[in-house]
Amino acid sequence: MNEQRSQPNTPAVSRREFLKQSSLAAAAAAATVSFPHVLRAQAKPTLNAVIIGMGGRGGGAGNDFLEAAKITGVQARIVAVADLFPEQARRGRDAFGLPAEKCFSGFDAYIKALEQPGVNYAILAAPPGFRPTHFKACIERGVHVFMEKPVAVDVPGCHLMYRMGEEADRKGLRVAAGTQRRHEAPYIETIQRIWDGVIGEITALRAYWVNGGPIWHRGDHGATDLERQIRNWYHYIWLSGDHIVEQHMHNIDVCNWIMRDHPVRAWGMGARQQLGDKSGEIWDNFAVEFEYANGVRMHSYCGQIKRSWSSVSEAVVGTRGTANPAGSIRVHGERPIRIRPENARNPYVQEHVDLIQAIVNGTELNETKNVTDSTLTAIMGREAAYSGGMVQWEDLLKSEFKYGPDLMYEDSSKMTFGPWRTLKPPMPSIHDIFKNPPSVPTA
Repeated sequence: MNEQRSQPNTPAVSRREFLKQSSLAAAAAAATVSFPHVLRAQAKPTLNAVIIGMGGRGGGAGNDFLEAAKITGVQARIVAVADLFPEQARRGRDAFGLPAEKCFSGFDAYIKALEQPGVNYAILAAPPGFRPTHFKACIERGVHVFMEKPVAVDVPGCHLMYRMGEEADRKGLRVAAGTQRRHEAPYIETIQRIWDGVIGEITALRAYWVNGGPIWHRGDHGATDLERQIRNWYHYIWLSGDHIVEQHMHNIDVCNWIMRDHPVRAWGMGARQQLGDKSGEIWDNFAVEFEYANGVRMHSYCGQIKRSWSSVSEAVVGTRGTANPAGSIRVHGERPIRIRPENARNPYVQEHVDLIQAIVNGTELNETKNVTDSTLTAIMGREAAYSGGMVQWEDLLKSEFKYGPDLMYEDSSKMTFGPWRTLKPPMPSIHDIFKNPPSVPTA
């Protein structure tokens, strides 16, 4: 896997250099695509952004984008928002001063937003199950993308992400993902030192997203199965991927970044203990062991249950010492090293700064493969725990099982509210998507 380290302090280019880079990029893309973008001969390019998914993360990412535009000196605005639910879409009026007619709702709201004149930047923050089809719509329309993680909930969704990531390269589009630690200065410097050998050869890694309490549960509201599930999306596998994918994927991604690869197999366990009879399908704790091609193992723990101890962190063990990738290193027999770069920006803003600079300067940035690899790593761990067996990466890639409705992978704008299955919370040795036919009991 090719790692692309972000460059938070990339200097501004001169107008002459900018025009030269823009001309080269345009010449390379003109033969195959025509789309609205910002690589043009103008002193102050304008980014016209849409937000797809107006929950808390969508609104927050919109503000981060506007702050990043100020830092980079680029003119930017939010021109439309989209959300499945009208009350969520209306948040665009208060948050970004949009008129009501630019706050779209419904399954096809994302299409309406993307078709607004001049749109060239999209922020994808709907529930993860919808990410592949939303990403596909953006790339087909020639729009640069910032997308929250994870980027899929199952293997078919990941395959669509890989394909559209390659299409983004062919069209000269820039893509950044919400794996903000890859844009966080202490992580960048610490991991570079690990690569430089400060702790010797890596022998093991650890990843934690262990909450001290349960995740939110919004209850059952809505007239149909589909509406009730989407309003309480975190608790359904086809929408969130379970918390090992939706949340813990952050820590897994750091380990993959350090190893510059993805694991080749996984085995694990987990349970649904404190969620009890609440509606939903997901578990509340996982313990998974991943193995990389060189034999190094990553021990992964995540949970959303009430406990007195909690941790969201990563650790690396080497032959000469240990490291916390967030900014500390301990070499045997030496004083601890603390890494605190000066003037480090909020990583949630920095990831937009890096994307904007890539767009304006014509430099490469496409994080689709990295974030999809890490999403699929988390899915591999989930399915190993769900099934009770060992899962190999190559076998996982062959899975055709879709957790969501078929239209979600083809054109989610055509979906309608109606009936949809609820799965029984997975039981090892019974729930197994690798069986022929898949064994996935419904409630």
